Amino acid sequence: MVLANGSMSSNQSGEGEIRKAMVEADAVDCMVALPGQLFYSTQIPACLWFLARDKSNGKRGNATLRDRRGEVLFIDARSMGTLVDRTRRELSEADIQKIADTYHAWRGEKAAGKYADIPGFCKSASLDDISKHGHVLTPGRYVGAEAAEDDGEAFVEKMQRLSAQWREQQQEAARLDAAIEANLRGLGYGG
Repeated sequence: MVLANGSMSSNQSGEGEIRKAMVEADAVDCMVALPGQLFYSTQIPACLWFLARDKSNGKRGNATLRDRRGEVLFIDARSMGTLVDRTRRELSEADIQKIADTYHAWRGEKAAGKYADIPGFCKSASLDDISKHGHVLTPGRYVGAEAAEDDGEAFVEKMQRLSAQWREQQQEAARLDAAIEANLRGLGYGG
């Protein structure tokens, strides 16, 4: 199903209870948060709900899928896609394939490869984890932040370097402000 993002967390009109019942019935297979501006009719971001009646195995052609009971896959695709004009975004074939391959690998489809959680993109969460989060199904809550690349610079040295750079920039800003003020006074606009 394609729904507004509010469906993943809203507690209005009993939505939280409906979501809780769906999670506890183990009917939610996968949640995908999409970027905004994908649809002509609205700018708001949407989400995909993948539901399954029985996650104990299932079939994909002749292959049997893995037992996914007690788990939900979360995919955060909000940063994917590119703007094609100022009001509309499109997911590329590669973006769509990445989302699909992640879901198929998580389900245990052999052709999709091996599934692994990717910080900032996807996470397989237990129903207990979801319960601890009040049955909120927003992927960003589970996938966490993208792993930061280690630049090899020690934190203490980096902070000293950045602090010194900031102080130099403050001094330069003060010098430029004074020069602008002097130029304005020279033009008769000084105060």
